[in-house]
Amino acid sequence: MAGVLSGHTEGMADSLRVLVTGATGFVGQRLVPALVAEGHEVRAMTRRPEEYTGEGQAVGGDVFEPDTLDKALADVDVAYYFVHSLGTKDFERLDAEAARSFATAASSAGVSQIVYLGGLGSDDQVLSPHLRSRREVEKLLGATGVPVTALRAAIVVGHGGISWEITRQLVDKLPAMIAPRWVKTRTQPISLADVVRYLVGVAGNDAAVGRVFEIGGPDQIDYLEMLRVASTVIKGHAPPIVPVPILSPRLSSYWLSLVTDVDTMTARNLVDSMDTEVLVSDHSILDVVPGDPMTYEEAVRRAIEDREAAEA
Repeated sequence: MAGVLSGHTEGMADSLRVLVTGATGFVGQRLVPALVAEGHEVRAMTRRPEEYTGEGQAVGGDVFEPDTLDKALADVDVAYYFVHSLGTKDFERLDAEAARSFATAASSAGVSQIVYLGGLGSDDQVLSPHLRSRREVEKLLGATGVPVTALRAAIVVGHGGISWEITRQLVDKLPAMIAPRWVKTRTQPISLADVVRYLVGVAGNDAAVGRVFEIGGPDQIDYLEMLRVASTVIKGHAPPIVPVPILSPRLSSYWLSLVTDVDTMTARNLVDSMDTEVLVSDHSILDVVPGDPMTYEEAVRRAIEDREAAEA
């Protein structure tokens, strides 16, 4: 072990050597500059480093090609793991294979901490394949002895996120809508900005090593209310929404892929999780990374502002 996580009187490491997998993804591309701003030495792992234009040092690596991970992880203190295969039919097997590969390489490299962003849901619930896979990846990442810090979240609200894009495109394109029964399921959305803040805050933090944290915004609301709030922010009014119990998960996924630009396979895997109520029951993250998270409405406004800025 690199041992960088010990000897800090307030639990926080100063400057760390950090690897961010999925550095060009939804969360990764926001996390890298935030870590750089904190003074950390950041490697941005991508399968095509020659095309990388973001902050940090680009490094090649592919979790499905274990031989590529040794160089990427060499001398790294903290590794962030943002890898999933949600758009494929066999995502559970692929995600498990990738997690085993990365955990083995991280252990061999002497990494002191892996930080993983997983999904909310209690262990006594019947989890969907998507949430079950997230939980399995969490366990596999720690199977080779590297301490894992897991942050479990529900819907992350931010420009470019799949779940948020589904919400935005539905309310943007439809003057009224019928909706499946899962719109009455409660969840606890969190802003992308708060997710990044928590991810930065647990890096090299002795109080976070080897622990699982639940993260969410202050609002516990159902998907129906999420649609209404988003529509009010975007359009100034909420559209008529009529829940229809007969819409099966398969029909729901076809409906989402028809109205939005999310592919049917990804939509189906997400829909399967929307029948499960996922709420924060443990608020201990606030003791480790203090601060008040944004409300859902504030997160929606930030996502809209970020989209407008990106398109300007």
